[in-house]
Amino acid sequence: TSLSIAVMVEDEHGNNETGNAAIGGRVGCKDVFNKAAWQDAAQKALKQAQTLLIAEDAPSGKMDVVLSGGWPAVILHEAVGHGLEGDFNRKGISVYSGKMGTQVASPAVTIVDQGDMPGERGSLHFDDEGTPTQENVLVENGILKAYMHDRQSALLTGEKPTGNGRRQSYSDLPMPRMTSTYFRPGNHTPEEIIASVKDGIYISEMGGGNVDITSGRFTMEAKLAYKIRDGKICEPLKGATLVGEGHEIIKTITMVGNDLKLEKSAGMCGKNGQSVPVGIGQPTIRVANMTVGGPK
Repeated sequence: TSLSIAVMVEDEHGNNETGNAAIGGRVGCKDVFNKAAWQDAAQKALKQAQTLLIAEDAPSGKMDVVLSGGWPAVILHEAVGHGLEGDFNRKGISVYSGKMGTQVASPAVTIVDQGDMPGERGSLHFDDEGTPTQENVLVENGILKAYMHDRQSALLTGEKPTGNGRRQSYSDLPMPRMTSTYFRPGNHTPEEIIASVKDGIYISEMGGGNVDITSGRFTMEAKLAYKIRDGKICEPLKGATLVGEGHEIIKTITMVGNDLKLEKSAGMCGKNGQSVPVGIGQPTIRVANMTVGGPK
């Protein structure tokens, strides 16, 4: 169950902005209609809209980018996670095909898909083929360790099913899909990561975008960002667009925070016409020399 809230604000000049917030997850309606919960979410949406109304246009160019914990992991899911699904690698169409055991990311990066965490959006006792879910370490300290498999993918590649065989309904065929995918936390505090950036931007809220799931090429819009100047968060920014390739971005992650946050209220994954709920998450991370586009 999920509840999405949108709040629009307008200034005296007729300019308007919309803020968004969502609550929910693997909970019932009584949880999302809890007055304290939805009022808190509404206040967050209002604050976001008010901040966007005074925000400056984002700069463009290559710069250090700090991504906050939680929902910004949509980049991990779309631009990296799909490329680690077994069917794409069996067919040789993923950028990670044939790279098992090689360095594919920064040594600071460990990527996990885990379907057995209680209460998470992508969690299942067992997948849609009856395989128990588990913790699958896909990339460990930058080394590619595993792909995600359903029974067919495992059989054809000589591997074991990993609990990732998922389908939208009884009338659909199962295929390798993610459950809850996240960057494992590191040793840095968010404050240390921000303080390490002399000139860059901090992405606090991520929007939507376009991704080629096999090549990992993406264009993602940042809903709300802030300028980082001499290690401090400064004025709010809007209109920033992150551009890159997932397999290159994970090579340039220089710092990983200790503040892992998993998004419970939003996340639907589409593949081959099927849609299933998934979880995503990450701690605060720093990416070096990322391409940022300004407002159109």
